[in-house]
Amino acid sequence: MEEITNGGNKNQPHLLKLKCSVQNYDWGRIGYDSRVATLFEKNCGVQIDDKKHYAEFWMGTHVSGPSVVDAGDGDSVNLKVWIVQNPKVLGDVVVDKWGVDLPFLLKVLSVGKSLSIQAHPDKELAGFLQMTQPNVYKDANHKPEMALALTEFEALCGFISSEELDVVLETVPEINQVVGNASANQILTVDKQIGELKEDRALQSIFTKLMSVDQEVISEALSKLVNRLTHEKEKRRLTSKEELVLKLEKEYPNDVGVLAALLLNLIKLEPGDGLYIAANEPHAYLNGECIECMAASDNVVRAGLTPKYIDVKTLCSMLTYKQGLPEILKGVPMNQYVRRYTPPFEEFEVDQCVLDQGASVVFPALPGPSVFVVISGEGTMATSSREDRVSEGDALFAPAGTEVRVSTDTELRLYRAGVNHKVLLHP
Repeated sequence: MEEITNGGNKNQPHLLKLKCSVQNYDWGRIGYDSRVATLFEKNCGVQIDDKKHYAEFWMGTHVSGPSVVDAGDGDSVNLKVWIVQNPKVLGDVVVDKWGVDLPFLLKVLSVGKSLSIQAHPDKELAGFLQMTQPNVYKDANHKPEMALALTEFEALCGFISSEELDVVLETVPEINQVVGNASANQILTVDKQIGELKEDRALQSIFTKLMSVDQEVISEALSKLVNRLTHEKEKRRLTSKEELVLKLEKEYPNDVGVLAALLLNLIKLEPGDGLYIAANEPHAYLNGECIECMAASDNVVRAGLTPKYIDVKTLCSMLTYKQGLPEILKGVPMNQYVRRYTPPFEEFEVDQCVLDQGASVVFPALPGPSVFVVISGEGTMATSSREDRVSEGDALFAPAGTEVRVSTDTELRLYRAGVNHKVLLHP
């Protein structure tokens, strides 16, 4: 594979177009109802199967779905291999901190039905899990992540407040049937007697007991809950969480995750809203489409709303049991066309760029790499060495030190993922 050159001048970096991977998980949207399918078709020139699920479009170097550098003349190479051959494209800060690899993974998600209730391990736990269960946990990295809504987007994220937990225990008898009336009440009573409300311990006890009971107990409780809500729906308007319970039970019958959802915050994002999720925090995406960026890992510990392998013991022991609503990011305007979303993680940040007719904007050179993806529209992306026509589905790798000018005669919507600028500028 040739180095980045322009007429023999090796000091002039340019953008490299990527052929990207798709994941066909069964929670993905089907055929052309999926933005992921459309992007994948345009990116790779493949025909979409209109009966197949298209869940995730991956841009990065992760072994489970690596991108390929399109070198022209039929020549192509795995992006990770190419980066190893050309480590300067990462910049010194990235190489010194993370080695010769891209520290983030960029995705587009099209969620047709609920994902599993899950959490991602921190680095210490990820290393242990990868060592002890390498067939399940494929890498030793942590996986903090951030979702930016492309459409209206729903998710479960984090545990409800102690006040809301009290309400659930008082008004959902089916939960008490599973965890035991005496169990929930005794924990709170004992804590009050010693002068402290050890809410995290109380919540951990309730959640662990819920997730660990026999399937027969769960099935019986869910049957009662669904019957009760179905009857009450004829008399009153159900809450959003109650409607969600009915929806989840249809998608995942007799699954403990349906009950667990009552203990998690229901979050509704509008297009442009961002949600970040740290290690060891429970969450489940429910519906909608989003941009997702994360540290370069695919580690998932699941415990409900899934037919896949579940690891209840690990999940219940790893969670922080932090309560309350998560922070919703609105992005910081960089100029009239670009908003930046910077989570409290070192590996990544994401810029959203929306250009109207005849507009142009410059992404300044940074001492780290970037990955761009065009979500809609068409235009040009130019560096000091050349100009590329781009359109929906194009994904491009920008080496460290590359200034990129984006222009359009019509309209263009794209996203840029890169290393957190605070790390690059203040290593």
